[in-house]
Amino acid sequence: MTHNHRASLSPWRIANHAPLSFAARPLLAGILNCTPDSFSDGGQFATVEQAIAHGQSMIDHGADILDIGGESTRPGAARVSATEQILRIQPVIRALRQHNAIPISVDTTLSQVATAALDAGANIVNDVSGGEEDPEICRVAAKYGAGMILMHRLCAPDQDQYSDQYLSPPSYTNVTREVLEKLLLLAERASAGGVAREHIVIDPGFGFGKTVEQNFELLQRLNQITAAGFPVMVSLSRKSFLGAACGGNKPSERLPASLAAAGIAMGHGAAILRAHDVSEHGQLLRISAACCAC
Repeated sequence: MTHNHRASLSPWRIANHAPLSFAARPLLAGILNCTPDSFSDGGQFATVEQAIAHGQSMIDHGADILDIGGESTRPGAARVSATEQILRIQPVIRALRQHNAIPISVDTTLSQVATAALDAGANIVNDVSGGEEDPEICRVAAKYGAGMILMHRLCAPDQDQYSDQYLSPPSYTNVTREVLEKLLLLAERASAGGVAREHIVIDPGFGFGKTVEQNFELLQRLNQITAAGFPVMVSLSRKSFLGAACGGNKPSERLPASLAAAGIAMGHGAAILRAHDVSEHGQLLRISAACCAC
């Protein structure tokens, strides 16, 4: 059923690259944080050389997309200026683009950063604010013909908490319905900014403005979001709500939980898995594809 659902999705149109098909299996987006303070790998790839090497390693291990960001979106993270983000990511994108045709996504909420990344060879804009923080970003994506990922969140990361640490929990009457309604509104706004529907992917924003219980409810009912007809990206990798269900283990210890959650999301029709551990998630995708082929 989910294989048929993904097969029915239109190919995703992105800048300067053939459209991406979800028919065979979900796509795998490798996370490349060019930051000193990301929640699970902050500082590991903070130099240009380290970031390029890690990006190349993820390509070698089967990533379909690289998602490159210069600002941490973990709860409580300090904001990073457009200038600093560009200094962190532009040389990395340029270097990886020189030797690889892989689609590259820039993880930013700022139109200036998106422009610099697209000029350097990126194909996709991944905006965790869904175009709300800097509405010009939709017009930039439209101008370049870029893919656009729109994510749901309640507030900016510097005003947010981890899913298991809320003093005043986010309030939803029905988290899945409300997240979907907001995502459809964000897609409508992006379209008004010139982004064609076949360029848009939506992301329910696991871990952003949701408690542990709300994240699991969203995962359990993800099929309601994938049924809306847009390709859906999920970013579940190493998230705090998975750690809370596993006794509060550290992000680096959450690979089995991340794979289990990714498997559930695939079963509900997720079209893109965004993950830190590319090789292991690649194995998950291959096993799933082998089963679908039988």
